Amino acid sequence: MKDRKLRMGIIGGGRNGFIGEVHIRAAIMENQIELVCGCFSRNYEVSIESGRSYYLPDNRIYRTYREMFEQEALLPDSERMDFVAIATPNNFHYEPAAMALDLGYDVVLDKPMTFSLEEAKMLREKVEKSGKTLALTHVYAGYPAVKEAKVRVARGDLGTIRRVFVEYAQGWLAQRIELQSGNNAGWRTDPKQSGKGGCVGDIGVHAWHLSEYVTGLKVTELCAELKTFVPGRPIDDDAAAFLHFENGVTGVLQATQIATGEENNIRIRIYGDKGGLEWRQMEPNTLYVKWTDRATEEIRIGNGYKYLSNLAKRNIRVPGGHPEGFIEAFANIYRNFALTVKTLAAGEIPSAECMDFPTVYDGVRGMQFIETMIASGYSNDQKWIKWID
Repeated sequence: MKDRKLRMGIIGGGRNGFIGEVHIRAAIMENQIELVCGCFSRNYEVSIESGRSYYLPDNRIYRTYREMFEQEALLPDSERMDFVAIATPNNFHYEPAAMALDLGYDVVLDKPMTFSLEEAKMLREKVEKSGKTLALTHVYAGYPAVKEAKVRVARGDLGTIRRVFVEYAQGWLAQRIELQSGNNAGWRTDPKQSGKGGCVGDIGVHAWHLSEYVTGLKVTELCAELKTFVPGRPIDDDAAAFLHFENGVTGVLQATQIATGEENNIRIRIYGDKGGLEWRQMEPNTLYVKWTDRATEEIRIGNGYKYLSNLAKRNIRVPGGHPEGFIEAFANIYRNFALTVKTLAAGEIPSAECMDFPTVYDGVRGMQFIETMIASGYSNDQKWIKWID
């Protein structure tokens, strides 16, 4: 397997979709993966049209994911897919992922990992039992500047960490656009498809994951407020929480999809007793490091900058001034996943750098975050709630 590309199948990613196409573009970027088959939509005509746009033969474009798994298993080892990427609404995550693992396929799964915490725990058991690899696309952990921030916190540049602020502001759901056609707001605001969390499950979980990834600390309890601002919407579109991390660190998390005029403004600030740092996705190549006794440093990302950590450098493709963006961050997750799968298949142990991607354990914690937020946010008496297990 080390001497060839991994063969990828995908569930989702049909015409007029968004995140599935991102998965495909990111997967092939590093030349480690090729798309060989897919079930792109529950509508077979859409699936056929979508698969043909990637120049797949009709016999590798399937009506259902079950058919795809069954038919791929009949192909010779030199042709069948090696792993499956799942880019569907949340209520269609668990079943195909579980079936894939049972059949011996590795999995890449969009976040949140499952529809419920119960499903997440069952999927964790299947990963552990199968010995297969599951990668979760918490994409913001893939940005080089975020990796640089993680290294600087871990080596103690900021001193003892005290305070974390993380926020994700969007404005696209400021009106009830889910009642219109031509957007993907419908399933995201439908609890039957998204799960219990709306805003908190769609983008709040990204903010939480970013805070734990960069600090290396786990949230232990939180106090949340969830609101639905848009009349008639059956799920939260705004969330905020006070966070308690390990080691006495405190934090504040905000996530909103009704911040009119905002695009995808995810931002993190971390403060220690010696310094602080800040990163914003809207300016992805810049990390600000702040001090009390000298000027703020503007750390720029580029593959010619020797002052960057090896972890950041490993995830940079272009010279300074060329932004490392959203699809590139996705590609970093896919590359590390592919290298890990290949290394394990060769009977070797992957390096820590190879295994630098979110896993099923992040997925379980993500569902714990969502359900803890829901429990606290809708409670009338007990607001501070320890991490739901």
